[in-house]
Amino acid sequence: MEERRVEFEKLKRIIAEVLGVDENEIKPETTFKDLDADSIDVLQIVMQLENEFDKKVDDEALGTINTVGDAAELMRRTIEKDA
Repeated sequence: MEERRVEFEKLKRIIAEVLGVDENEIKPETTFKDLDADSIDVLQIVMQLENEFDKKVDDEALGTINTVGDAAELMRRTIEKDA
């Protein structure tokens, strides 16, 4: 469970950097629309996550990302799949 918290904290940091928002605004239920992110922003976030975790996210899964929690779950599944 601690590992998921660390992953979520990394995700929050990356989102804050890419979007220029306060990390305290970022919760699992926060939508990327709430953060004024467009599809290019989400792609930049995913690319940074791929670099951070040295994993490749399935391109088809990108369309399923609506919330920060969705992004966290996608990364968790990607990491576990390759483990």
